[in-house]
Amino acid sequence: MEIRKLRIGDMLLSSNILMAPLAGYTCYPFRMLAYELGAGLCFTEMASANALKYDDKATKRLLFTTKEEPVRAVQLLGGTPAVMEQMAKSSLLKDFNIIDINMGCPVPNVFKSGEGSALMLDRKRAAAIIRGCKKSGKIITVKCRTGIREDAMFAAEFARLCEDAGADMITVHGRSRSMMYDGKPYLEEIAHAKAAVKIPVIANGGIFSAHDACEVMDRTGVDGIMLARYGLENPFVFSVLTKKPCNKKPLQLLTEQLTLTLQYYDETFALRYMKKLASYMMKKRKGTKKYKEQLYRSGSINELMDVIHLIFDEMESTGLYDGLL
Repeated sequence: MEIRKLRIGDMLLSSNILMAPLAGYTCYPFRMLAYELGAGLCFTEMASANALKYDDKATKRLLFTTKEEPVRAVQLLGGTPAVMEQMAKSSLLKDFNIIDINMGCPVPNVFKSGEGSALMLDRKRAAAIIRGCKKSGKIITVKCRTGIREDAMFAAEFARLCEDAGADMITVHGRSRSMMYDGKPYLEEIAHAKAAVKIPVIANGGIFSAHDACEVMDRTGVDGIMLARYGLENPFVFSVLTKKPCNKKPLQLLTEQLTLTLQYYDETFALRYMKKLASYMMKKRKGTKKYKEQLYRSGSINELMDVIHLIFDEMESTGLYDGLL
């Protein structure tokens, strides 16, 4: 597995290890953590172009960033070319360097509305969206799937369509829309997509260890990999893969995450986000299940941090993170 800088359009990223956009998780504090540990690119949570058009406050909050964020990339969801173009050019996205177009979300209500993975079935509209977003002058990337059903996959064909329409990079989730988030990814489909185009191709899906990441890159020949749930479960994987030194322990990372979150968000958001992140970082670690109820019952920042200290002090003293730091 070759860890290297990655060029997308006119931008050179520090590494080819990327963090996927994840609803409820990839807010500004987590993106800054991933960058600190070695990620070359992180995306905002999925933002609806239609919601932004109607000035939805909750959606606008997803766009929070600062000049300190190394690379600013937003993931945009939408199915109407004119609206996508309008939002790509809008002042709401003026601070972002990269727009990623979601053409892979498999959720039923998104699919039925003609957005997300449904765009893979309407190639004319998909191409029009890419061309429209390119008019913003920003780097445009696309995240898609291998196809809609397991018996009819067309990742290579769709990758060529994206490249021809002007996309600067494509990320292929190795599962079809019908597979949702389960099942073994079809790495050969990702490899076919890589072989079909000249723009960078990133592999995503089914990566739950540093070993998995290396295997996926080696078997597909892609330009980089994109972590998703495992990036939350073990943020240190960015440091492990990129060999970027990190001398911090999980408890220190969580404490710093809380400080950064409270700097820019209210206490309600901070409580919700920190509970979810701590819960993910406890995942699959023996002896931590007993603390989860106590974690989610925490009603204040002080109470939450007392519980987090209790949990992660024990995890570190018993070596549950050995080999990951």
